[in-house]
Amino acid sequence: MSWKGFQKGVTRAPQQFRQKFNLGENTKDAVYVDSERRFQELEKETKKLHDESKKYFDAINGMLTHQIEFSKAVAEIYKPISGRMSDPDSYVVDGNPEGIKACEEYEDIVKELQTTLQPELEMIETRVIRPADELLEIIKVIQKTATKRDHKQLDFDRHNASLKKIQDKKEKTLKDEKALYKAENDVEQSTQEFDYYNNLLKDELPKLFRLEREFIGPLFQSFYYMQLNVFYTLHEKMQSIDIGYFDLQSEVEAAFEKKRGDAQEQVEALAITRYKTTGGKKPGSRFGAGSKLSLDSKSNTPTRRSTLDSENNPPPPYSATPNLETSGPSLDGLGAGVGRANSTGGAWGQAAKLKGAAPPPPKPKPSRLSGAPAAETVTALYDYEAQAEGDLSFTAGDTIEIIERSDNDNEWWTGRVGLKRGQFPGNYVKLNQ
Repeated sequence: MSWKGFQKGVTRAPQQFRQKFNLGENTKDAVYVDSERRFQELEKETKKLHDESKKYFDAINGMLTHQIEFSKAVAEIYKPISGRMSDPDSYVVDGNPEGIKACEEYEDIVKELQTTLQPELEMIETRVIRPADELLEIIKVIQKTATKRDHKQLDFDRHNASLKKIQDKKEKTLKDEKALYKAENDVEQSTQEFDYYNNLLKDELPKLFRLEREFIGPLFQSFYYMQLNVFYTLHEKMQSIDIGYFDLQSEVEAAFEKKRGDAQEQVEALAITRYKTTGGKKPGSRFGAGSKLSLDSKSNTPTRRSTLDSENNPPPPYSATPNLETSGPSLDGLGAGVGRANSTGGAWGQAAKLKGAAPPPPKPKPSRLSGAPAAETVTALYDYEAQAEGDLSFTAGDTIEIIERSDNDNEWWTGRVGLKRGQFPGNYVKLNQ
């Protein structure tokens, strides 16, 4: 904005404020107001036409490009992974050459389809998007004229207000007479400028609206036929695909189930595909060889989960259903059948052993004195070491205060040991009466 334009903006600001809040006298032309509303709708819809046409153009190109990338991704999965460290059968060449060949053939078909559709897509660019751009440029020029008309209206109303203020004075001085003469000249000049732009837009905008209808007609027709050609070409090309790897005679779901076979059941049978995995003892140390916490292979210290009787292993804490063969020992034989596990905590664990058995916790206060029922507790049957963040570690014999539990002991419960709080498997503990 130039300095002159800034000065005019400051001068018009008071009148613009009065016009916004409908204070004083403001010029209103109903015909122009209606034309301005229709012009704003035209600008909005033309912008939308341009944007949607561009999105359609990009969508067709993107669809074909994504089909090619999809085929490449599937072919990469089909390639054998023999020779890689993660492959258990590293010396067995096991791939899917038929699937890879089908992916390559499909990729060639889509690329050929991309080349075939290129002229149609270019026609969308030249016959729809570009004309919409040109119409938007015309609308911008008209918008500048409408803005200038609004400024001239502000000047017209402002000078009229000043002239009326001077004319309403009962006794006029020489200075007022000079101001009156200047105000009359300003009103006359502003009236001519406002009438010029106002009448120009009232005459020309209806012509623009008629031309708009003539513009949209062939535009819509061209877009319709170009869409028809695109869809017809896509359909014809896809119908003519003859890749032996695909079963095009069966229904979609039947062909899918046939190709998949029992792959889904095999994947679901893997332990790593379930959120709750078994918490049994893992072979080897849970720490790396270079870790300070790793156990020396020559050490005779038993592992965290070792017990005196190898037949009484703790039940898996993540099992969805109870298993009679792997379930924990009965409560009747607990004292004789289960030995306390040794901790891998190093010196801290040895120090705890030297102290002997921990004294029993004090009896809870009577409910009439505490004002609340006694907290529910359980006794740990086995050692449990946290497997993830948020788990609660404890050793056999610990008393755990229950915070939240379910009726099923094959689920995770929440409890507290001292100041530590976390989740633990319900089948590792027994409820205290």
